[in-house]
Amino acid sequence: MTAYASNAPNEKPESVRKPFGIRQLRAARAKAERLTMLTCYDASFAAASCAAGVDMLLVGDSLGMVVQGHTSTLPVGLEDIRYHTACVARAATSCMVIADMPFASYQASAEQAFQNAALLLQAGAHMVKLEGGAWLAPTVEFLTQRGIPVCAHLGLTPQSVNTLGGYTVQGRGASGQALLDDAKLLEQAGAEIVLVELIPSPLATQLTALLSVPTIGIGAGPNVTGQVLVIYDILNLTPGRKARFVKNYLAQANDIEAAIALFVSEVKSGVYPGPEHGFES
Repeated sequence: MTAYASNAPNEKPESVRKPFGIRQLRAARAKAERLTMLTCYDASFAAASCAAGVDMLLVGDSLGMVVQGHTSTLPVGLEDIRYHTACVARAATSCMVIADMPFASYQASAEQAFQNAALLLQAGAHMVKLEGGAWLAPTVEFLTQRGIPVCAHLGLTPQSVNTLGGYTVQGRGASGQALLDDAKLLEQAGAEIVLVELIPSPLATQLTALLSVPTIGIGAGPNVTGQVLVIYDILNLTPGRKARFVKNYLAQANDIEAAIALFVSEVKSGVYPGPEHGFES
Protein backbone atom coordinates (compact mmCIF):
# COMPACT_ATOMS: atom_id res chain seq x y z
CA MET A 1 0.00 0.00 0.00
CA THR A 2 1.27 3.48 -0.87
CA ALA A 3 2.13 5.73 2.05
CA TYR A 4 0.21 8.93 1.50
CA ALA A 5 2.02 12.20 1.96
CA SER A 6 1.02 14.81 4.50
CA ASN A 7 0.33 18.39 3.45
CA ALA A 8 -0.86 20.75 6.12
CA PRO A 9 -4.14 22.62 5.66
CA ASN A 10 -4.28 26.35 4.99
CA GLU A 11 -0.93 26.49 3.24
CA LYS A 12 -2.48 29.52 1.54
CA PRO A 13 -5.25 31.75 2.83
CA GLU A 14 -8.60 30.75 1.37
CA SER A 15 -8.84 34.03 -0.52
CA VAL A 16 -5.81 33.12 -2.67
CA ARG A 17 -6.12 29.34 -2.82
CA LYS A 18 -6.33 28.06 -6.36
CA PRO A 19 -9.62 26.30 -7.16
CA PHE A 20 -9.41 22.54 -6.69
CA GLY A 21 -10.42 20.85 -9.94
CA ILE A 22 -9.82 17.77 -12.06
CA ARG A 23 -6.18 18.66 -12.71
CA GLN A 24 -5.49 19.06 -8.99
CA LEU A 25 -7.39 15.85 -8.26
CA ARG A 26 -5.29 13.84 -10.68
CA ALA A 27 -2.05 15.47 -9.51
CA ALA A 28 -2.84 14.67 -5.88
CA ARG A 29 -3.42 11.01 -6.75
CA ALA A 30 -0.17 10.88 -8.72
CA LYS A 31 1.74 12.37 -5.77
CA ALA A 32 -0.04 10.11 -3.24
CA GLU A 33 -1.45 13.05 -1.32
CA ARG A 34 -4.44 12.53 0.92
CA LEU A 35 -7.68 14.24 -0.10
CA THR A 36 -10.47 15.72 2.01
CA MET A 37 -14.18 15.86 1.28
CA LEU A 38 -17.15 16.98 3.36
CA THR A 39 -20.82 16.81 2.59
CA CYS A 40 -22.26 20.31 2.59
CA TYR A 41 -25.69 21.72 1.84
CA ASP A 42 -25.49 25.51 2.22
CA ALA A 43 -23.38 28.56 1.48
CA SER A 44 -22.26 29.24 5.07
CA PHE A 45 -20.78 25.79 5.65
CA ALA A 46 -19.34 25.84 2.11
CA ALA A 47 -17.46 29.08 2.82
CA ALA A 48 -16.18 27.78 6.16
CA SER A 49 -15.05 24.50 4.60
CA CYS A 50 -13.16 26.18 1.78
CA ALA A 51 -11.52 28.59 4.23
CA ALA A 52 -10.40 25.62 6.33
CA GLY A 53 -8.71 23.92 3.38
CA VAL A 54 -11.21 21.22 2.34
CA ASP A 55 -10.56 19.95 -1.19
CA MET A 56 -14.05 18.81 -2.22
CA LEU A 57 -17.64 19.41 -1.11
CA LEU A 58 -20.30 16.78 -1.74
CA VAL A 59 -23.89 17.97 -2.00
CA GLY A 60 -25.18 14.63 -0.85
CA ASP A 61 -28.66 13.19 -0.96
CA SER A 62 -28.00 12.57 2.74
CA LEU A 63 -29.64 15.99 3.06
CA GLY A 64 -32.88 14.05 3.02
CA MET A 65 -32.00 12.66 6.44
CA VAL A 66 -29.95 15.40 8.12
CA VAL A 67 -31.73 18.47 6.71
CA GLN A 68 -35.24 17.29 5.76
CA GLY A 69 -35.76 14.72 8.52
CA HIS A 70 -36.52 11.67 6.36
CA THR A 71 -35.48 8.16 7.38
CA SER A 72 -33.63 7.52 4.09
CA THR A 73 -32.28 9.32 1.04
CA LEU A 74 -35.04 8.01 -1.23
CA PRO A 75 -37.48 10.97 -0.94
CA VAL A 76 -34.83 13.44 -2.18
CA GLY A 77 -35.58 14.75 -5.66
CA LEU A 78 -33.49 16.34 -8.38
CA GLU A 79 -34.81 19.81 -7.56
CA ASP A 80 -33.65 19.39 -3.93
CA ILE A 81 -30.11 18.58 -5.08
CA ARG A 82 -30.13 21.32 -7.72
CA TYR A 83 -31.20 23.94 -5.15
CA HIS A 84 -28.59 22.94 -2.56
CA THR A 85 -25.87 22.61 -5.21
CA ALA A 86 -26.51 26.20 -6.29
CA CYS A 87 -26.32 27.35 -2.65
CA VAL A 88 -23.01 25.57 -2.08
CA ALA A 89 -21.49 26.58 -5.41
CA ARG A 90 -22.01 30.29 -4.75
CA ALA A 91 -19.67 30.11 -1.75
CA ALA A 92 -17.30 27.30 -2.80
CA THR A 93 -14.63 29.58 -4.22
CA SER A 94 -11.80 27.05 -3.97
CA CYS A 95 -13.44 23.63 -3.42
CA MET A 96 -14.56 21.19 -6.07
CA VAL A 97 -18.35 20.73 -5.85
CA ILE A 98 -19.74 17.23 -6.42
CA ALA A 99 -23.50 16.75 -6.64
CA ASP A 100 -25.33 13.52 -5.87
CA MET A 101 -27.63 12.17 -8.53
CA PRO A 102 -30.72 11.31 -6.46
CA PHE A 103 -32.80 8.17 -6.65
CA ALA A 104 -34.61 7.68 -9.99
CA SER A 105 -32.69 10.48 -11.73
CA TYR A 106 -30.26 8.27 -13.71
CA GLN A 107 -31.26 4.61 -13.51
CA ALA A 108 -33.61 4.54 -16.51
CA SER A 109 -31.11 5.39 -19.24
CA ALA A 110 -27.86 7.15 -20.04
CA GLU A 111 -29.86 9.86 -21.77
CA GLN A 112 -31.91 10.46 -18.62
CA ALA A 113 -28.70 10.62 -16.59
CA PHE A 114 -27.18 13.16 -18.98
CA GLN A 115 -30.20 15.47 -18.95
CA ASN A 116 -30.34 15.51 -15.15
CA ALA A 117 -26.58 15.71 -14.62
CA ALA A 118 -26.46 18.68 -16.99
CA LEU A 119 -28.93 20.52 -14.75
CA LEU A 120 -26.65 19.96 -11.75
CA LEU A 121 -23.58 21.22 -13.61
CA GLN A 122 -25.57 24.28 -14.69
CA ALA A 123 -26.35 24.83 -11.00
CA GLY A 124 -22.63 24.94 -10.22
CA ALA A 125 -21.45 21.35 -9.71
CA HIS A 126 -18.13 20.28 -11.19
CA MET A 127 -18.89 16.54 -11.00
CA VAL A 128 -21.81 14.23 -10.28
CA LYS A 129 -21.93 11.10 -8.12
CA LEU A 130 -23.82 7.93 -9.07
CA GLU A 131 -24.46 4.83 -6.93
CA GLY A 132 -24.03 1.44 -8.54
CA GLY A 133 -21.67 -1.17 -9.96
CA ALA A 134 -20.87 -2.61 -13.37
CA TRP A 135 -24.37 -1.95 -14.74
CA LEU A 136 -23.57 1.78 -14.57
CA ALA A 137 -20.40 1.61 -16.68
CA PRO A 138 -22.18 2.49 -19.98
CA THR A 139 -23.82 5.49 -18.28
CA VAL A 140 -20.49 6.66 -16.84
CA GLU A 141 -18.92 6.42 -20.29
CA PHE A 142 -21.87 8.27 -21.86
CA LEU A 143 -21.56 11.13 -19.36
CA THR A 144 -17.79 11.50 -19.44
CA GLN A 145 -17.71 11.50 -23.23
CA ARG A 146 -20.09 14.46 -23.08
CA GLY A 147 -18.10 16.53 -20.62
CA ILE A 148 -19.64 15.47 -17.30
CA PRO A 149 -17.10 14.13 -14.77
CA VAL A 150 -18.32 11.25 -12.61
CA CYS A 151 -17.67 10.02 -9.09
CA ALA A 152 -18.71 6.37 -8.73
CA HIS A 153 -20.12 5.14 -5.40
CA LEU A 154 -19.73 1.50 -4.30
CA GLY A 155 -20.13 -0.51 -1.10
CA LEU A 156 -23.09 0.62 0.93
CA THR A 157 -25.24 2.49 -1.58
CA PRO A 158 -28.04 4.12 0.45
CA GLN A 159 -30.41 4.42 -2.52
CA SER A 160 -30.47 0.60 -2.58
CA VAL A 161 -31.13 0.23 1.14
CA ASN A 162 -34.32 -1.75 0.54
CA THR A 163 -32.50 -4.43 -1.47
CA LEU A 164 -29.41 -4.42 0.75
CA GLY A 165 -31.48 -5.07 3.85
CA GLY A 166 -30.30 -2.05 5.83
CA TYR A 167 -27.22 0.05 6.48
CA THR A 168 -24.71 -2.76 6.87
CA VAL A 169 -21.08 -3.37 5.91
CA GLN A 170 -20.68 -4.49 2.29
CA GLY A 171 -17.93 -6.39 0.47
CA ARG A 172 -17.29 -9.15 2.95
CA GLY A 173 -16.45 -12.61 1.66
CA ALA A 174 -16.90 -13.39 -2.04
CA SER A 175 -18.70 -10.09 -2.67
CA GLY A 176 -15.42 -8.27 -2.12
CA GLN A 177 -14.01 -9.47 -5.45
CA ALA A 178 -17.19 -8.36 -7.20
CA LEU A 179 -16.75 -4.88 -5.76
CA LEU A 180 -13.15 -4.75 -7.03
CA ASP A 181 -14.28 -5.87 -10.48
CA ASP A 182 -17.03 -3.26 -10.56
CA ALA A 183 -14.63 -0.52 -9.51
CA LYS A 184 -12.18 -1.39 -12.29
CA LEU A 185 -14.96 -1.33 -14.90
CA LEU A 186 -16.15 2.06 -13.67
CA GLU A 187 -12.63 3.45 -13.79
CA GLN A 188 -12.23 2.16 -17.34
CA ALA A 189 -15.55 3.80 -18.23
CA GLY A 190 -14.13 7.16 -17.15
CA ALA A 191 -14.96 7.64 -13.46
CA GLU A 192 -12.59 10.20 -11.92
CA ILE A 193 -13.23 9.08 -8.31
CA VAL A 194 -14.44 5.88 -6.70
CA LEU A 195 -16.13 6.55 -3.37
CA VAL A 196 -16.58 3.53 -1.10
CA GLU A 197 -18.86 3.40 1.93
CA LEU A 198 -18.90 0.88 4.76
CA ILE A 199 -16.52 -1.73 3.40
CA PRO A 200 -13.80 -3.68 5.25
CA SER A 201 -10.52 -1.82 5.59
CA PRO A 202 -8.47 -4.63 3.94
CA LEU A 203 -10.76 -4.51 0.89
CA ALA A 204 -10.36 -0.74 0.65
CA THR A 205 -6.58 -1.23 0.71
CA GLN A 206 -6.85 -3.65 -2.21
CA LEU A 207 -9.12 -1.26 -4.07
CA THR A 208 -6.74 1.68 -3.79
CA ALA A 209 -3.83 -0.44 -5.00
CA LEU A 210 -5.93 -1.63 -7.96
CA LEU A 211 -7.09 1.76 -9.22
CA SER A 212 -5.20 4.73 -10.61
CA VAL A 213 -8.01 7.17 -9.76
CA PRO A 214 -8.57 8.44 -6.20
CA THR A 215 -10.54 6.33 -3.74
CA ILE A 216 -12.55 8.28 -1.16
CA GLY A 217 -13.70 6.36 1.88
CA ILE A 218 -16.35 6.70 4.55
CA GLY A 219 -16.18 3.84 7.00
CA ALA A 220 -13.55 2.22 4.75
CA GLY A 221 -10.44 2.53 6.90
CA PRO A 222 -7.23 4.53 6.46
CA ASN A 223 -5.72 3.09 3.28
CA VAL A 224 -7.73 5.03 0.73
CA THR A 225 -6.75 8.21 -1.07
CA GLY A 226 -9.09 10.44 0.89
CA GLN A 227 -11.88 10.66 3.42
CA VAL A 228 -15.41 12.06 3.41
CA LEU A 229 -17.68 12.75 6.36
CA VAL A 230 -20.99 14.55 6.77
CA ILE A 231 -20.29 18.06 8.06
CA TYR A 232 -23.16 17.76 10.54
CA ASP A 233 -21.44 14.68 12.01
CA ILE A 234 -18.02 16.26 12.56
CA LEU A 235 -19.80 19.15 14.33
CA ASN A 236 -21.85 16.72 16.47
CA LEU A 237 -25.13 18.10 15.14
CA THR A 238 -26.64 14.78 14.05
CA PRO A 239 -28.93 13.36 16.76
CA GLY A 240 -29.06 9.74 17.79
CA ARG A 241 -26.49 6.97 17.75
CA LYS A 242 -23.30 7.81 15.88
CA ALA A 243 -21.73 5.52 13.30
CA ARG A 244 -18.40 3.94 14.20
CA PHE A 245 -16.49 6.02 11.67
CA VAL A 246 -17.84 9.39 12.90
CA LYS A 247 -15.58 11.70 14.91
CA ASN A 248 -16.73 14.85 16.72
CA TYR A 249 -14.15 17.49 15.79
CA LEU A 250 -15.97 20.35 17.48
CA ALA A 251 -15.13 18.79 20.85
CA GLN A 252 -11.44 19.61 20.22
CA ALA A 253 -11.91 23.03 18.62
CA ASN A 254 -13.02 26.52 19.59
CA ASP A 255 -15.29 27.13 16.63
CA ILE A 256 -16.70 25.56 13.47
CA GLU A 257 -13.90 26.60 11.11
CA ALA A 258 -11.27 25.31 13.56
CA ALA A 259 -13.14 21.98 13.76
CA ILE A 260 -13.18 21.66 9.98
CA ALA A 261 -9.49 22.59 9.81
CA LEU A 262 -8.72 19.88 12.39
CA PHE A 263 -10.55 17.33 10.24
CA VAL A 264 -8.44 18.42 7.26
CA SER A 265 -5.23 18.23 9.29
CA GLU A 266 -5.96 14.77 10.68
CA VAL A 267 -6.87 13.35 7.27
CA LYS A 268 -3.83 14.88 5.59
CA SER A 269 -1.49 13.60 8.31
CA GLY A 270 -3.08 10.15 8.52
CA VAL A 271 -4.32 10.52 12.10
CA TYR A 272 -7.91 10.04 10.98
CA PRO A 273 -9.31 7.49 10.51
CA GLY A 274 -7.81 5.26 13.17
CA PRO A 275 -8.25 1.49 13.47
CA GLU A 276 -11.30 2.03 15.66
CA HIS A 277 -13.11 3.75 12.77
CA GLY A 278 -12.87 0.81 10.34
CA PHE A 279 -14.24 -2.69 9.81
CA GLU A 280 -12.56 -6.06 9.36
CA SER A 281 -13.30 -8.56 6.60
